[in-house]
Amino acid sequence: MNRILFAAGECDAEHRLVLRDRRAAHILNVLRPAVGATLRVGQIDGAIGVGHVEQACGGEVRLRIELNGAAPEPWIDLLLALPRPKVLGRLWAQLAAIGVGRIILVNAARVERYYFDTHWIEPGVYTPLLIEGLEQSGATRRPEVWIRRGFKPCIEDELDPVYAGAPRLLAHPGAPTEAPALPPPAAGAVRPLLAVGPEGGWTEYECGQLGRRGFRRLSLGPRTLRTDTACLALLGRLMPSKF
Repeated sequence: MNRILFAAGECDAEHRLVLRDRRAAHILNVLRPAVGATLRVGQIDGAIGVGHVEQACGGEVRLRIELNGAAPEPWIDLLLALPRPKVLGRLWAQLAAIGVGRIILVNAARVERYYFDTHWIEPGVYTPLLIEGLEQSGATRRPEVWIRRGFKPCIEDELDPVYAGAPRLLAHPGAPTEAPALPPPAAGAVRPLLAVGPEGGWTEYECGQLGRRGFRRLSLGPRTLRTDTACLALLGRLMPSKF
């Protein structure tokens, strides 16, 4: 937990934040600050700053919040064929930490139908994991999540209005391995979109549909990787130096 995050409604009118949950336990048992110390804090989906420790004992932490900086902006979006439930569970926090701004989970020919029955796509389950990833990375902006059970309607009807003019990349075995330079993140800018298929790969039909909508193929080389490994490796390769 490299930044203590809180919701806007948790602070009182005097900008004080009282914690008695896992955040307090982390502060008391791991950080162990003295009264008067400052901690890195951030408002979820908002600004970052410092929390001045006014009390830290008895299972309770009281901070006076001072927000004075802009949080790091997400720099890329991910179109991901819905992976196996356990894999998805591992990915939520990692995707938030690495700076994904929108996660579009979409059906594909090689996605098992029962994947859409998993509890891992319920907001009450994945939202705490997204926040955990933000706490790790020091960011505050939660990824937006789309769940799309239809591949064709999503690709044909929804992407162009949102990603007009944005770089679009398609992960596919056998494609060139050279990664294009992506622009650094900027508030309000249309982010690049990376498409990663199921572990069985995109079908030729799906590749064709994506290709006709401006997706440029990219690969990590000859090795066949699991979805979570491939996602993080691709994102690490594409990450701008000024992220």
